[in-house]
Amino acid sequence: MVTIKDIADKARVSPATVSRVLNHDDSLNVKETTRKRIFEIAEELEYSRKITNKVSKKIKIGTFYSYSPEEELEDPYYLCIRLAIEKKIKQEGHKKSVLSLNTSQDTINSLDGVICTGTFTKNMLKTIEGWNKPTIFIDTYSGTPQSDTITVDYKGAVQNILDEFINNGHSKIGFIGGAPESPEESSQDDSRYVEFCDYLKKKGLYNEKFIKICPYKAKSGRNLFKELYDEGNLPTAIFASNDSVATGIYRAAYELGLDIPGDISVIGFNDIPGAKYMIPPLTTVRVYMEFMGEHAVEVLEHKIKDGRTIGVKVLVPTKLYVRDSVKKI
Repeated sequence: MVTIKDIADKARVSPATVSRVLNHDDSLNVKETTRKRIFEIAEELEYSRKITNKVSKKIKIGTFYSYSPEEELEDPYYLCIRLAIEKKIKQEGHKKSVLSLNTSQDTINSLDGVICTGTFTKNMLKTIEGWNKPTIFIDTYSGTPQSDTITVDYKGAVQNILDEFINNGHSKIGFIGGAPESPEESSQDDSRYVEFCDYLKKKGLYNEKFIKICPYKAKSGRNLFKELYDEGNLPTAIFASNDSVATGIYRAAYELGLDIPGDISVIGFNDIPGAKYMIPPLTTVRVYMEFMGEHAVEVLEHKIKDGRTIGVKVLVPTKLYVRDSVKKI
């Protein structure tokens, strides 16, 4: 079994530092690169953190997934998070109840807390808030001060992606993705798209012609890449908002007789299991989905145990895996 000492030895820091980083101790004065390295090593070694001061009684957790099983197969991101949540709940011996917006009030009243994943409209968030239960959202800001949130450091991730393109000589950089199936399905803009626009504007490289907004699906990536090609607005590099969109871009490039990365460089997001087996292997951002799901259960456990009413925001770092889908020009 992997221990904190194992992680500390590999990261070349003290076990106390590892413990405080993994427990998101904001009072710890440590470099962001060190925090990131500790998370990466913990993920690499498949470290499973034991909860101290465990909840003495087993609790009943409601899980609310805005994505259907079919949509999860289209985009494995939320599938990986859901499986991690359910595995952790089972390991801890808690009870689980899958919720919908139509769940009866009696069922809601029987819960100790709620975990929510997916994308949410303002009306959905209002309904969840009305349940008046300790709640944690994964990858969504609820806007309510009492709810907890675990989300990805999108700003740092997107900057790493764009720097990879820029450092390889690319100045014509496009974006495909960044929207749910229907605009009303989300209460906020995709942070990846927002950071993409902001960073390229600061660099003087923003070009609206290279941007296509679409759902996070392979068919959307395929269709909109072809639109860019037909319009004569094909950049030299494209940031796909997730790996599913990137697979669609790969398909479209193949159908158009274009080479990756010879004619178009591509970087994805999430590092789904198949990314490294694509041809060529996809450069993409690793998001620690399993950690996010497991840690959500832990944070909710402590929220219930401690009776905490103020929400916490946990920002999880990422890592750019450089493979063979970006060309130096």
